[in-house]
Amino acid sequence: MHQNGILKKEDNFSSWYNEILKRAGILDVRYPVKGEYVWYPYGLKLRNLIYNILRSLMDKEHEEVLFPLLIRRDELLKEKEHIKGFEDEVFWVTHGGSTELDIPLALRPTSETAIYPVFKLWIRSHRDLPIRVYQIVNTFRYETKHTRPLIRVREITSFKEAHTAHASRAEAEEQIKKAVALYKLFFDQLAVPYVITKRPSWDKFPGAEYSIAFDTLMPDGRTMQIATIHLLGENFARTFDIRYEAEDGSSKLVNQTCYGISERCVAAVIAVHGDEHGLILPPKVAPIQVVIVPIIFSGDKNGSGMEEVKEACISLYEALKEADVRVILDDSPERPGAKYYYWEMKGVPLRIELGPRDLNNNSCVFVRRDDFRKTQVSLNTAVPEVKKTLDDIQRHLYARAKEKLASNIINIEDSKMGKMVEMDELRKAVRNSIISLTLCDNESCGKELEDTLGVSVLGEVYEDKGVAEGEGSGKKRCVICTRSGSRVLVARTY
Repeated sequence: MHQNGILKKEDNFSSWYNEILKRAGILDVRYPVKGEYVWYPYGLKLRNLIYNILRSLMDKEHEEVLFPLLIRRDELLKEKEHIKGFEDEVFWVTHGGSTELDIPLALRPTSETAIYPVFKLWIRSHRDLPIRVYQIVNTFRYETKHTRPLIRVREITSFKEAHTAHASRAEAEEQIKKAVALYKLFFDQLAVPYVITKRPSWDKFPGAEYSIAFDTLMPDGRTMQIATIHLLGENFARTFDIRYEAEDGSSKLVNQTCYGISERCVAAVIAVHGDEHGLILPPKVAPIQVVIVPIIFSGDKNGSGMEEVKEACISLYEALKEADVRVILDDSPERPGAKYYYWEMKGVPLRIELGPRDLNNNSCVFVRRDDFRKTQVSLNTAVPEVKKTLDDIQRHLYARAKEKLASNIINIEDSKMGKMVEMDELRKAVRNSIISLTLCDNESCGKELEDTLGVSVLGEVYEDKGVAEGEGSGKKRCVICTRSGSRVLVARTY
């Protein structure tokens, strides 16, 4: 345990995570409804900076919309396969005041059945296509498992869902590729590493033809799904009769996609980078990128340069603000050590210390949050050096996180002489890592593997960048039945 009283996240991630959320001022978990939480101001600033990046990427091709929260029961039930995936999670509104409603209303678990009846009204001709819209809204799911702030909740307060409609399947498939590329850019800017997989058929989004997911590895060895992308094809178009008049005058069903990200992306930033001192925030999303701490001691009277130090700190603060750096000057009466602990807990990427001795040398001290490296920097070049250092911290955090993920992807070799891989070997390997192994496409084999090891099959790697395929020699054999199979990723999940 660190002197701040914080456990190492690898020792007890759950306790570490809950403590960090409280002490760093991210969430107040004391709201008296299970699975719902209050954003503190600092946490909301972090959340908004993250979603500003997401919005800027979405706005390049999509238009933002806002659909109602309530969905009529008859509309929700139209897509039977879809609602089957959510039927145990729906919150129902049955009364308006004391009056029972004729038709119960659902709080949206997701918005396909809210948006697509309107798509039917919006789309008439091929000239209306493609449609690419998104919204960032709250969604509700009656989570019956153990809830965990930002990770498994009953109210997702920041669900970004995109919905697109196209004239052909080929165009919808192309949109899937664009969505994958967009999400890669997003998580790259958060310095959160990921694996991308095509989910097995038994774990696809209800109503989709197939699903693609981004997952990251958490400190406790479990993976967390942080984004999903779904090819819907004509499934929902057929249910809601979403048609367009083609150029030849024929009536055709649209092809659709949808893709979403929740505030799990905030949880990923917290969990992937933090340590026993508190948060470590990538500069791109840190609410405060730089804190300036004057080194002034209460015992100093005269001749120690107190006023000069204050003036120099104010001058540096103003120069950094002018350069669009998110900076704060901590001139509170607390001792410097107490200030260090406080801003380390908040995850501020860079601390600048400036005392009388530094001022005499026309310099200041940079202290990085990612590795606590100290550097003496001239005050004359402090502003450009701050920007350079923040960029370096951003790169270092991502490189470190990617290296850790790559080192925890373990390849299980295919069987030799027709023998199956031992389950004990798999059980040991998957305890703290993602494992790559061979599995056939038979659902029964997938389910047996999941039940035996207490894991989830993430699926085939969508893109193999950074993932060891481990082809080995000879034909690939399923670890369950020894039939021919393909390489998949398997992990314990949330």
